[in-house]
Amino acid sequence: MILVVNAGSSSIKVALFQPDLTQVMAGQVSGIGGALARLTLGAHDKDVAAPDHDAALTAIFDSLAAQDVTSDRLTAAAHRVVHGGTSLVEPQRITEDVIAGIEAATPLAPLHNPHNLAGIRAVHALATDLPQYASFGTAFHATNPPVATTYAIPERDRAMGIRRYGFHGLSYAWIVTQFEDRLPERLLAFHLGSGASLCAIRNGKSMATSMGYSPLDGLTMGTRSGALDGMAVLRMAEVHGPEETARSLNKDSGLKALGGSNDMRLLLGADSEEAAFAVEHFCYWAARHAGSAVVAMGGVDAVAFTGGIGENAAEIRDRIMAHLSFLGELPVHVIEADEERQIALDAVTLGAGT
Repeated sequence: MILVVNAGSSSIKVALFQPDLTQVMAGQVSGIGGALARLTLGAHDKDVAAPDHDAALTAIFDSLAAQDVTSDRLTAAAHRVVHGGTSLVEPQRITEDVIAGIEAATPLAPLHNPHNLAGIRAVHALATDLPQYASFGTAFHATNPPVATTYAIPERDRAMGIRRYGFHGLSYAWIVTQFEDRLPERLLAFHLGSGASLCAIRNGKSMATSMGYSPLDGLTMGTRSGALDGMAVLRMAEVHGPEETARSLNKDSGLKALGGSNDMRLLLGADSEEAAFAVEHFCYWAARHAGSAVVAMGGVDAVAFTGGIGENAAEIRDRIMAHLSFLGELPVHVIEADEERQIALDAVTLGAGT
């Protein structure tokens, strides 16, 4: 069986799959670093001591063993890694070189990659001989041409790795697999949730995406601002300081700033001008960025929606498509997001479970 691990700053989510991608179990440890963390996995729902990722994964392995999934029954561990930089552009079996590559990309994702690495190292400590694999959230967009990824800034800054990378790549990769041999040549894909982005997919390859150097760019999101003039950011940093500005743009902006909530369900049900404006802002800018993606593909043949909002909010889908009605009648597909299964699929493709 393949254990998929998604290690964050204060939680570790896991899912267990058979080699045929049948999910056996899923759960998490939340509240890592606190007095007690909460373990929910299979039949277990209890408090555990988890001061760090090592202890959290020990609790997960102990819980699995108590439910008859001992470590010798695992054939691989497969990890979500947020950022692969410019070198890790496809799923990899984890080696020392791959770990070095993840470390090298850490300045590009300082809030994520260190925790992803902590999960990898914790699993290695618990099951030294267990093969481990990594899937990268940026990798799907490695096929974007240079004209799409290059910022028009001095070489000294481009040499620092400042360019467009794109995110939500595992979600878009999963969308492509779900079409099998029916994949449209030019697919406009929306991943709409608390984080929101879109991707221009031509012949199964990413040609352009709305997120850039960081996940802050592009569409209006739950608590992220989306696209913002750099001079506006500098002015905010001048008044509030860089740290507060970064926190505000990532945690207090987007739907939360405009409508008072980052929950689209509450906004759609609210009877206020602010909520209505927040919803319209979300749909309008999704469609505005979609126009750019259509140009990148040279047209569009179909549209796909995924993510919590994309899958569940038919009104949002309809309003975005109304903005795009000038493109003509387009098939609209709703795809259930399953990044964990995509990570397991990547590992199986690389030989895990055989």
